Amino acid sequence: MGHVQLLSIHVHPVKAFRGQAPREAVVEPWGLAGDRRWALIDDGGKVVTQRQQPRLALAAAELLPGGGVRLSAPGLEPLTVPVPEPVGTVSMEIFRDKVEGVLADDTAHAWCSAHLGADVRLVHMDDPATRRPVDPGYARPGETVTFADGYPLLATTTASLDALNSLIAQGEHAEEGPLPMNRFRPNLVLAGTDPWAEDGWSRLTVGEVEFRVAKPCGRCVVTTTDQDTAARGKEPLSTLGRHRRLDGKLVFGQNLVPLCHGTIRVGDPVRVIA
Repeated sequence: MGHVQLLSIHVHPVKAFRGQAPREAVVEPWGLAGDRRWALIDDGGKVVTQRQQPRLALAAAELLPGGGVRLSAPGLEPLTVPVPEPVGTVSMEIFRDKVEGVLADDTAHAWCSAHLGADVRLVHMDDPATRRPVDPGYARPGETVTFADGYPLLATTTASLDALNSLIAQGEHAEEGPLPMNRFRPNLVLAGTDPWAEDGWSRLTVGEVEFRVAKPCGRCVVTTTDQDTAARGKEPLSTLGRHRRLDGKLVFGQNLVPLCHGTIRVGDPVRVIA
């Protein structure tokens, strides 16, 4: 393995919305600063993602100073949503976790509902240090996470995407490939590794920040959603099912937990410690 480096950084201020690719980001214990501190819930309090609503791929969220967001989507006027006053919390369910969050204002609910054509509410995580522990099967005491699927960060490698795309090209849905990395919605994209090298990692540093590798990332139907059109296909799940099945999950990328604070920058060297 040659010179491995951080190729790009991706922050998704609202879960399931299009994100941003800053040149640098602050790493907090629960993930990149500003990543997935906002999410949508339905009438029953369940989180709404691209699993249920592929159209969320067409909505974008830009992080504002202080933690607010500016929302934009085709056919709607952009909307600036401030961080809500912590006057009380609402209970929500994100996969199997019960989490407390603070509701945004009614204009935000109306905007998001108009985009989806479904009744949803926008929720902010006020205190990521206490609200939601990482899956205890893979966590250390005190580790927490935002509204991300389950872990503070997701890392992927360009070499593994290239390897996956060559497998897709040999399969029955070859016309769907090659897929771009945004199908996998990573936080960190690393370049310079061998294909699938990340399978063997347990600890690494990116610039000055050390991470532990919690587990491989099991993939869902969101990866089959074109992030530019919201159309769904069969790949990459069809190919992952044939070549990348682990413990009953279809895996691509690795879930990371930060072991310290710090700032990471595009171009930072990546060192695999163990």
